[in-house]
Amino acid sequence: MATTSIPSTHWSVSDAAPAIGAVIRADKETLLSGTRAAEIRDLLEARGVLVFQDAHFTDEEQIAFTKTLGTFAHEVHEQAGKDGDNVYPITLDTRINPNADYLKGAFFWHIDGTMSQVPIRASILSSRKLSEEGGDTEFCNTYAAYDALSDEDKAAIEGLQVVHSLWRSQLYHQPEPSYELLMAWKSRGENTLPLVWTHESGRKSLVLGNTAQQVVGMDWAKSEELLVRLRDWATQPRFVYRHKWTLGETVIWDNTGTMHRATWYPANSGRLMHRTKLEGEEAFA
Repeated sequence: MATTSIPSTHWSVSDAAPAIGAVIRADKETLLSGTRAAEIRDLLEARGVLVFQDAHFTDEEQIAFTKTLGTFAHEVHEQAGKDGDNVYPITLDTRINPNADYLKGAFFWHIDGTMSQVPIRASILSSRKLSEEGGDTEFCNTYAAYDALSDEDKAAIEGLQVVHSLWRSQLYHQPEPSYELLMAWKSRGENTLPLVWTHESGRKSLVLGNTAQQVVGMDWAKSEELLVRLRDWATQPRFVYRHKWTLGETVIWDNTGTMHRATWYPANSGRLMHRTKLEGEEAFA
């Protein structure tokens, strides 16, 4: 994608990595006005991840920006004790987020919302405090990863279904939970999703990540081999953009065509991101 600019407003777009990501330079007034909302949505569809440098949104501005792009997805922040137009704190500090341990699953490749039939459309994350060590965010393009598969691989995985579960994702960072904790995870249930998601647009993407438990009807060992091989394929460097945060940046990603993960950072680092989300617009199947 060639860099473009329009003199009448502060607006320019350039690629972040060959197969995924775009960096947008725009003034806050333009972003909050909604005049570029349709273009931002088109870029999100095309590039998967959008970086807004020097946005420096307040919480109220991030909420307003989110609403220009679609339907605001409400979520409960337990410490606040209510839902509504709020932001969700992404931090390992349990004083700020009592569910911080759950967020440790984010260190491994995943798609948000695999326990729902309609996953969120996109997440918007703004940096509030950075870790001195680690804390980058990596994204991979699951559309491009599918497109690059051989015809033989595409034929072999077409129509396969995969069981997803929260407990599977939590075992990545806590492989020996207590029985009580395992049962609490399992109470969240399971969800069966297509391995290949055929979108309403006609494009296809892979549905993988740390919640992927087992391919339906396949021997467990063979299932594990397939899921790990496809994950390695989708997350190879040519499909990945690694974002190194600076303070005040806002990043939005297409949750329906990417996987993401945070790189390790110390739990006591103070790293803090504020998240808002767009409601899902399309079911997995």
